[in-house]
This record gives sequence, C-alpha cells and structure tokens, in this order.
Amino acid sequence: MSKRNVVHVEIPAANVDAAASFYSDLFGWKITPVPEMNYTMWEAVDGSGGGFPLASKDNPVGQVLVYIHSDDIEADLKNVEKLGGKILQTKMEIPQTGWFGVFQDPTGNVLALYTSMNPANN
Repeated sequence: MSKRNVVHVEIPAANVDAAASFYSDLFGWKITPVPEMNYTMWEAVDGSGGGFPLASKDNPVGQVLVYIHSDDIEADLKNVEKLGGKILQTKMEIPQTGWFGVFQDPTGNVLALYTSMNPANN
C-alpha cells in the first residue's frame, strides 16, 4: 500500500511573482519559474514543495490544492465515487512529470492524487 504522503501543494495566486516573493522571503522557500507551463514551483528546506498556479475561475485564490501520493489513481478515483465523493478531473498526464486526478470529498473539500513518472519521487 502507498505511503499516502502529501507530495505537492498548490497555492493559487492572482500575482504569481508577488506570491513567490512573499513565501520566499517569509519561509526561505526556493522558487523556480517554469515558463513553459506558466507555473512557478516552490520547495521548502525539507524538500517538500508545490507550486503557484495563476488563479482562475476553476482554480480560485483561497482554494489551496493538496496532492496525495497514489499508486493507482484510477482505483482511488473509483473509491472516491464509491465512498460518496465526486471526480472533478480524471487521470491526466503532466508531460515528463507524472499523472494526477482531482476529486471532491462528500463534505466539499477538493484534493488531488498524484503519481510521479520517476518512482524515486513517490
């Protein structure tokens, strides 16, 4: 069974550069822009990390998205529905990175599942 660790946290921002600067100054996070994905990664000293996506209607400010490691995203999403949750994004590839799926639990919280293409990153 998977360790089910938190593997990524996305913090939507209306101004990604300002958010990256704020968290870098506040916590000392390493900031890495990924222009080809219109995305900015952050990494804490302990190696945990996430990103700053540009806020949008579907990804609003205030809706922090936590990604949990999954050994089998499709099976986990089937269980989400079986347990009363709702699939918001079926399994989808992030090129050269991995796969993810997004769901809403029965109480309305939105979380994501993630599997890396590099098993050493799981």
